[in-house]
Amino acid sequence: MLRARTLGIEAEHLIDEMHTEHHQDFSDFDLSFDNFHTTHSSENRDYAELIYRRLRDGKHIEVRTIQQLYDAEKSMFLPDRFVKGQCPNCRAEDQYGDACEVCASTYDATDLIEPRSVVSGSTPVARDSEQYFFKLEHFQPQLQAWIQDQGRVQPEIANKLKEWLDGGLQDWDISRNAPYFGFEIPDAPGKYFYVWLDAPIGYLASHKNLEQRLGEDWSADLTPDSSTEMVHFIGKDIAYFHTLFWPAMLHGAGFRMPSAVYCHGFLTVNGAKMSKSRGTFIKARTYLNHLEPDYLRYYFASKLSANVEDIDLNLDDFVARINSDLVGKLINIASRCAGFISKHHEGQLASSLPDPAAYQQFVEASDTIAELYESREYGKATRAIMALADRANEYIAAEEPWVKIKDPEQAHTVQGICTQGLNYFRVLASFLRPVLPRLGDKADAFFNEHITHWDQCHAPLLAHNINRFQAMLTRIDSKTIEAIKDEAKSDLNAHV
Repeated sequence: MLRARTLGIEAEHLIDEMHTEHHQDFSDFDLSFDNFHTTHSSENRDYAELIYRRLRDGKHIEVRTIQQLYDAEKSMFLPDRFVKGQCPNCRAEDQYGDACEVCASTYDATDLIEPRSVVSGSTPVARDSEQYFFKLEHFQPQLQAWIQDQGRVQPEIANKLKEWLDGGLQDWDISRNAPYFGFEIPDAPGKYFYVWLDAPIGYLASHKNLEQRLGEDWSADLTPDSSTEMVHFIGKDIAYFHTLFWPAMLHGAGFRMPSAVYCHGFLTVNGAKMSKSRGTFIKARTYLNHLEPDYLRYYFASKLSANVEDIDLNLDDFVARINSDLVGKLINIASRCAGFISKHHEGQLASSLPDPAAYQQFVEASDTIAELYESREYGKATRAIMALADRANEYIAAEEPWVKIKDPEQAHTVQGICTQGLNYFRVLASFLRPVLPRLGDKADAFFNEHITHWDQCHAPLLAHNINRFQAMLTRIDSKTIEAIKDEAKSDLNAHV
């Protein structure tokens, strides 16, 4: 609402713009969705009202009068995002009225230290207001049982949830006064659902929207005894909403609880919070204007683990890692071997491998790598793959096809060596396909094949014609990084 007001447009118009922009950015980063929906939808309204009514009828909603911040100059109660101040927990400055972006604690806007209205800049006053509360404590036993199931949440989150549960769960204010963007509460004119009530319900709404578009019935997915997996990936700053309120709301409304909720840490750039003035507040589109998406996909994957850890986009390390791992190791395998096959054997691979046992050891790593992907240990997966790339390069260096090719009698030996090397590359590109889909497509074009399943490379590609090698990935120049930073600063100036 605030940004729409600043731009002088309707909030719905801004939502449509952001939806289109984000969908395009995701698509250009090779991220696809079965359904890229919105929380501002009829399906979300229907589910929000349904869940509310079921909670109300189950005596889990209570109406009470509390004090809320009021802007006397603008004659309005202030929604959470319309007031800022110091966090009452960690004293961080410039925090909104519902949750701290620094320490992730949640609180009432009246708890803010030195609050100020974002609308007028004035100091708000406290006034009585009738609000609707969700009795979270009613679901303490169910939440404790859900959290104790291994794999529901990461250990760090489980420990934090135990603290909250041991301290006693507080009732949750699920209503806000107008003006507020969202859905009006059915039996409470002028009261709106708090955003964190209807935001996670958007998962069910998107599910419903896709179900209707396909003309199918997936209602059984949401029943308490459903075996369908429902897994959420979220930022650690919203763990409180997704691991306490959300499961309790679902259970209280007669729906199934999530199979798991996995939290990610924050992203920093060069060891610090993104900064517009330093050119490190980099938008997705700014990056894409200069570099392939596979580079950033690989770098993030190489740093991600199953833990709740912040990751840092160190731009110097980013350049070094891409140039070393992807270009210097991975692509180097293909570039060192392909020319000999094209020039001396008309693009045809040998009919057999000189060392099939070594190749078998290579492909046997697939189960381990698949398990690392499945367990969200992406960094360990990429390191395992790069260790295999090192072995492939060591094999080529030891065999020295560039020396042997000088002897005409060793032409077929060189063909075998390069066939072995190229098959190593084929396996590595396949292992990396979940992270580097464009590279996978380029490898398919090079090998004149289409990889469609994980274990397809268990059998080597032999007596097969390949295309001439073309650079699949190139080294990143530091000037490109400077150009990205300069554009990021220009974006800032354009919006000042």
